[in-house]
Amino acid sequence: MNTLKDLHRTLLLRKRPEDVALMIQEFLGDQLSPQEKIILGKASKGSLKNVFFGYTSMMQEFATAIGAEKQIKKAIEIFNLNLKKTIDYNNIDEIQQFIKNISSLINKEFGANNFLGDRLNKHQRNEKGLDISKRQYNKKWRLLKRLEKKLLAYSREIKKIEFQKIGKHGLSHTLSFEEFKKDINSACFIAYYNARCNLRSVFTNTSQEKSFDEISNMLLNRCKGIDTETNVFNRLKNQVKSVRKNQTNWWAISHIYTSKEVLQNLSDKEKGKLLGKWTSILQEIAYFLEEIWVKSNINRETMIVRRGNDSTTWNNTANAWNKARDNWMNIIYALGMDDILHEICFGKVLRLMAADVVAWHYSSGGKLDPNTEVWNKIPLPWEVFQGKEKCNREMVVKYCKKAGLNPEKSGWIAPKTEKVVKFKPTPELVHGVVISNPYIATILKKQKYFSGKKMHFLS
Repeated sequence: MNTLKDLHRTLLLRKRPEDVALMIQEFLGDQLSPQEKIILGKASKGSLKNVFFGYTSMMQEFATAIGAEKQIKKAIEIFNLNLKKTIDYNNIDEIQQFIKNISSLINKEFGANNFLGDRLNKHQRNEKGLDISKRQYNKKWRLLKRLEKKLLAYSREIKKIEFQKIGKHGLSHTLSFEEFKKDINSACFIAYYNARCNLRSVFTNTSQEKSFDEISNMLLNRCKGIDTETNVFNRLKNQVKSVRKNQTNWWAISHIYTSKEVLQNLSDKEKGKLLGKWTSILQEIAYFLEEIWVKSNINRETMIVRRGNDSTTWNNTANAWNKARDNWMNIIYALGMDDILHEICFGKVLRLMAADVVAWHYSSGGKLDPNTEVWNKIPLPWEVFQGKEKCNREMVVKYCKKAGLNPEKSGWIAPKTEKVVKFKPTPELVHGVVISNPYIATILKKQKYFSGKKMHFLS
């Protein structure tokens, strides 16, 4: 039998919605009405437990950053250390402190990694009382430099993965079990909607599948105390309406879903706390976008991928920015603070598009996404945060109208309206291409089909 802890673990995974739906069905059991069971069954019948082969080619976890265990153990060996305290190889602060501590053993400053200018010569080593050969000194110095490089790479990888998660499902992965378990119906909605949000993008020249489906809607209705059987408040529900409102953990739900109806159940203090959190996240993402932008030769006019572009990192981070921006915008309106948009109105960040997708789009009668025109005109996010440029509502509206876009309906200056879509089974994908069979998908992945790389035929 599945428990709330099992559901909570899915927030850190990429479980198929079908499998999470089955977990919810087994967990709620008789608490579900006949109609709710039918709606949930549309997904649960396709779970791995209920299909013949029970297999998927899709990874069910997010990537994880590899810590500095290998490098630290080598440093302990080279420096002949006898540590009294165990080091957490995956904790950035502990890794940094370890480097600083052993750097002092050879009088190396943390961050001073210029091989020509920052090393001590023989005279300087003697002055510092370092009774060590040049060869040993250089060996330890280089090791410390590599450790610092590993720390930077590890820190960057953690940030990339964190932004990928935010781009998919907001802040649901940050919810503690103590918060998650406060209300069963809230937990079930969060777990299922989280799985829907984590779906991978499909290779298509149309829009992607929306996350909020009929099952998400039904589970949210349970949080609102709405009888799905008749879609109205019946007498019994009316009697417990006030109780249900108090029980529902709207604060937890707001970490993944910030619709108007959710936010209206939060206090102004809670909304303010969320606003501060999302503003800080936007700032972090903006500076990371700048880092990628500087290193990549991105064609801003077309946003078509070309050689040298780190498209995966850019797109994941752009998703994170747009998700954070949507939440920020929702809270601004919920607090009645939309006048602030006359002073500052962050723009969207466009994803990089594969050239073949763009060609496919043109061949089917499409044209360059009009959002690209707006993106080309307004200041870049990091320029706004650094105070180099200003971007306000009037500017965004002006360029939206020039591009033929409705500024509000296109989501540039107002919260998006969430539409309920029909549930669709999760497809097996190979680099975004839908494959009918998971076994065939696994073989195609191994042979590097649709990856843009040279195919590797298995013997």
